[in-house]
Amino acid sequence: MKPVLICILVLVIVSFAPAQQPTPAPVHKSMSSYLGLHTFPAKNQAAEQQQKDEMACYDWAKQDSGFDPLAAAQAQQQAATPPPAQPTAPQTRGAGAKGAAGGAAKGAVVGAIAGDAGKGAAAGATAGAMTGRARARRADAMAQKQAQQQQQQQAQQQAQAKAQTQQKLDGFKKGFGACMEAKGYVVK
Repeated sequence: MKPVLICILVLVIVSFAPAQQPTPAPVHKSMSSYLGLHTFPAKNQAAEQQQKDEMACYDWAKQDSGFDPLAAAQAQQQAATPPPAQPTAPQTRGAGAKGAAGGAAKGAVVGAIAGDAGKGAAAGATAGAMTGRARARRADAMAQKQAQQQQQQQAQQQAQAKAQTQQKLDGFKKGFGACMEAKGYVVK
């Protein structure tokens, strides 16, 4: 009796269990949608035919315009590099001490001629330290200015390259759209 009851219970559970839905096939993006275009089969072309026509028009537009959007996108991904490292700033640490040492040596010579090398060295050290620090500040400011100019120049070059690529892409899209319209599609 127990085995029969278990079988009936299993059958009831299985019959009420929701049927598993098959996993939908992955959706492949059409060439038109990749290009940001909407293509409608005006002559009721099948999806397979539309895919063939899109590939043929892609090849034709690539040859006609001299531009391949897929290759350009791939090259852009590969060229994406991290921003360039900041140029190394001149070594300004210890500039005051270096200036002081040089100034002290010069001051000692001048002080020796005047009769007191110690006072001359002290005065020279003070003057040298101030001069060393001033040079270091000027060098830092110059390095920062050069870095800013380099960044601005790089940004301008990137903007120009982007504009040129967009212009080529627009020409490609016109050719692709004209080809698809000739094959009986509405392209927007």
